[in-house]
Amino acid sequence: MTVTGDFQEPARPRSDLVIGREDLFAGARAQLSRGGSVLVHGPAGIGKSTVLRALAAEYAGAARTVLRCSATESESHLPFLALADLLGLVVDEVSDALPAPQRTALESALTGRGESTLQRDGLALRLAVLSAFRALAARGPLLIVADDLQWLDSASTELLGFAARRLGEMPVRMLCAVRTETEPETQGHDHHLRALPPDTLAVRVNALSRTQVAELLGRRGYTGLPRSAVRDIHRTSGGNPLFALELGRALAENPAAPQPGEPLPVPTSLRALVLHRIGMLPAEARRTLLVASAGARPTQALLRAAGRENAETETASAAALGLLAPEREGPGIRFAHPLISAAVYAEATPQERRAAHAALSTAASDPIERARHLALATTGTDAQVAARLGEAASAARDRGAPSVAAGLNLLAARHTPPDTSPGPDERRLQAAEDALTAGETDLARDIAREVLGRATGAADRVRAWMVVIDAAGQAMAEVDAVFPQALADAGDEPGLLALVRYQLAWRALLLEGEMAKGREEAARAAELAERAGDRRTELLALAFQAQMETLMGHSDAPATIKRAMREPQDPRVACDHNGAGAARFRWLVMGDQLAEARTTITALLREVRRRGMVESEVHFVRGLAETELRAGHCGRALDLARESLRLARDTGIGEAATAMVTSLAEAAGGDLDQALALAREAVERAEEDSDLIYLSRALGALGHAYLVAGDAPECVRALRRVRELEESLGVTDPARGRWHGDLAEALVRIGEPAEAQDVIDTTRVRALRLGRESVLAVLDRAEALARAARGDTAAAVRQLTSAQDRLARLGHGLEEARAAYALAALRTDRPGPAAYDEAVRLFRRCRALPWLRQAETAAAANPARVAPVTASVALDALAATERQVAALVMEGATNREIAGRLFISVKTVEATLTRVYRKLGIRSRVDIVRLAAGGRSG
Repeated sequence: MTVTGDFQEPARPRSDLVIGREDLFAGARAQLSRGGSVLVHGPAGIGKSTVLRALAAEYAGAARTVLRCSATESESHLPFLALADLLGLVVDEVSDALPAPQRTALESALTGRGESTLQRDGLALRLAVLSAFRALAARGPLLIVADDLQWLDSASTELLGFAARRLGEMPVRMLCAVRTETEPETQGHDHHLRALPPDTLAVRVNALSRTQVAELLGRRGYTGLPRSAVRDIHRTSGGNPLFALELGRALAENPAAPQPGEPLPVPTSLRALVLHRIGMLPAEARRTLLVASAGARPTQALLRAAGRENAETETASAAALGLLAPEREGPGIRFAHPLISAAVYAEATPQERRAAHAALSTAASDPIERARHLALATTGTDAQVAARLGEAASAARDRGAPSVAAGLNLLAARHTPPDTSPGPDERRLQAAEDALTAGETDLARDIAREVLGRATGAADRVRAWMVVIDAAGQAMAEVDAVFPQALADAGDEPGLLALVRYQLAWRALLLEGEMAKGREEAARAAELAERAGDRRTELLALAFQAQMETLMGHSDAPATIKRAMREPQDPRVACDHNGAGAARFRWLVMGDQLAEARTTITALLREVRRRGMVESEVHFVRGLAETELRAGHCGRALDLARESLRLARDTGIGEAATAMVTSLAEAAGGDLDQALALAREAVERAEEDSDLIYLSRALGALGHAYLVAGDAPECVRALRRVRELEESLGVTDPARGRWHGDLAEALVRIGEPAEAQDVIDTTRVRALRLGRESVLAVLDRAEALARAARGDTAAAVRQLTSAQDRLARLGHGLEEARAAYALAALRTDRPGPAAYDEAVRLFRRCRALPWLRQAETAAAANPARVAPVTASVALDALAATERQVAALVMEGATNREIAGRLFISVKTVEATLTRVYRKLGIRSRVDIVRLAAGGRSG
């Protein structure tokens, strides 16, 4: 088929709507922009055709002619069929340009008239196809799009390859896709490259991450699925988008959710992909595969212990059919794809499954696995089975596997007789609390709501309400109606009241913005918990009280932290993100004790990872990122912030707060556009959740991003809101948000020095009272800028020099570099670019890339007097692409921006710049900017 430049195609897939393929598209675009060809490969259902269509849609407009073919397995035996698809509609346009023998051979092959074969007309046909492509390319760029190369008939493949290898510099690009094996290491695409030009780039379409699968399901309308279900879909699909969508559809259409321990429902459409191969196995081999699919970590030894005496022979037969994959490390048995295991299990009858689990309940060496298999082999209630499951859940929790513990407790509840202790609901509530620890908040909430639907006992009901409130996270407004019900259920019982009062402290902070009230509620909760002998709740309440006192600048904060850290301690509270350890970490960061803060948060992070405490992990990775940011380790901070953001998005925990910290890290060491987008997201989420505490932090991040981007008016607008919010909240410690210096600096930039001085004076009083040395140094830096704006340059230089030295001693590397940058603009003893050497060095040491670009640009704008070389003369020595890249650098574009505007990769931009430096005899992009400045001044 052919598509010419004036042909309007129907709606086509857009690459910006294809999930998780950004790097793939960047590499393919760079190759196609250079005039090269691309082969997209990957297993069935992975999205090759989607990628192919999106790329073809992008580049079709730049081609005069587009030829397309898409083969099918059923037609792969028909010779010249793909060739007919490609050239059938354009043969009349090019036939006159072909010599008679070539024209006759080609027409015979395309029409089926005559006896044309490769054996008889081989050379004439080969030359005819080559000539046809050359004739089309002579009229304008030619794009050849071929999907499912694996089904192309052999004759068409041979002819296509012959022509592709001889097109040379003709403007012909090929864009093809081929199905390869599931294993990335399998280079199944290699022999298909013979049908494409020699320099073709092969790009593999890889599996989607769990977050990307969740996004895909959401876009297709499967938005009500619990996160635990999305996790199971991702695991079973192996990240394959087609499989994930089919599993999501089956789960959404299934009226009853799978019971604990049961796999996802596998629709017939997916079972059919593997069942025909399974059907080729003998019955005993199929039973062996069923036992393997039921086991968590199947091995040959486990299968033999489970009664499968011929396991080696039977698994070898399954491997020969592609059902099992070789295990490279250890003796394990691995299915070639998780879907195969799920299909084997789904196809078995309930009796067959129970028999497999019964065999594994005695064969498995791990007590947790034995208990799980025993439960799945048992029907009805059984107190002994329930007790073993409860013990297994405790063991899983101690191993740091709270998600496993939650599943085991749900199984225990199912097998617990109603009149035993602990009862079914008590086990369900333990499962809900384990799910919270594992970050599965929706599962926890659903379990708690189920218990509340039938429980009458005050203890169970209050415990369930606490799960519902905790599952809401920062969005406490969604559960505000719960508190009166929880208080009513608690009655006068001190232990139950302590639980509710502790949550009321959070409500006062997050919903009402009342720190003083939150402190009072926390103190009441601690007192009630102490009376009831509930040390865990007492410790949490004391830690919250300490946090409030810290933010309020209250003098009792150190004493409260000490109370919260006294023995006896609860090990889980000690490392909880709401515990005393976290409160102490925050105190250390605010007090400029960065080394000790890093040691503290690193130890906490190590412990919560060991325990599988996902929510605390999100908080502590974020806290470590913030610590590294304060220390000026911007690259490390950016890596940690992005890691925390991935984890937050994956679990749905703390997304607003994590977006806020990641925005700060992007503004310091990454991408400014991303910094602004994340800060806006954090503001929107905090406003949606009515979370005033994080709203002020999010607005602070937004204001900072605007400042780094050079938009002082927007910075002032955002940070004025922060000032108003914090005054109303009662936040008096300026080390909490550290926005004050940014606001003062931005006010100076927009010509409001009086308001800037008011911010500085007010904040300085509070910082002096609390001993916040780094805040005082940053305020001095801002005040120096105000003095310079008033013309008092000498005093400004002295104040900036002092501020820079103090920030260096405190270990605030980025703030030190910012002081050096401000100082460079005022230096009269070292004119020209040399004035910025110190700032450039410090920003480079911090890997503060946005700030580094500013400093380099400022240095370039103040060139030393040298013999001018005009930009036009220098650019004449460059190739076309090199000139384009250099011109964009002169405009101030970043490498990423250049890549986007020229449709090439960032790596290509970097390589091109290296050539530019060599040809112009310069060292960096700063020299290019200087060249541009010299050209303009000349």
